[in-house]
Amino acid sequence: MRVAIITANTEIYRETEADESGAVIREMMKEAGWDIVFQKALPLDRKVLGTVMQRMADGHLTDLILTTGGAGCKPQDCTPEATKDIIDREVPGIPEAMRAHTMNLTMRSMLNRGTAGIRGDVLIINLPGKAKAVKADLRYLLPELNHAVEVVKGDV
Repeated sequence: MRVAIITANTEIYRETEADESGAVIREMMKEAGWDIVFQKALPLDRKVLGTVMQRMADGHLTDLILTTGGAGCKPQDCTPEATKDIIDREVPGIPEAMRAHTMNLTMRSMLNRGTAGIRGDVLIINLPGKAKAVKADLRYLLPELNHAVEVVKGDV
């Protein structure tokens, strides 16, 4: 299975901060046997984020897009909106499950506005922006990700 990783963070895009959450996703997905076909930091710009996700999905370049960052409550956070702009259908159970799971770790997870959805035959999931939260959520999701992608592709 192929995965694309997008870090939505202007400071990381400008290379003034390290991409810790993107690195966690990369490591965990590699360990799980996924092929990393794309990894890039992008600015917190709704149009840029949506365009990149749309082109990846429409070009059949990946089976899964995982984003990290830009899903909080800061004024510039726009990853959920960019995702909703381009998906055909939402998959609300994924972010609901992630928030419920991480509420056991930190009450601040209630401030995460991440979403998940499908464009064509590609699953898109917004993960949190902090490396620790990404690790917790991805560890929780990983057992079901292969099946989820297979369902979205119509293989099951």
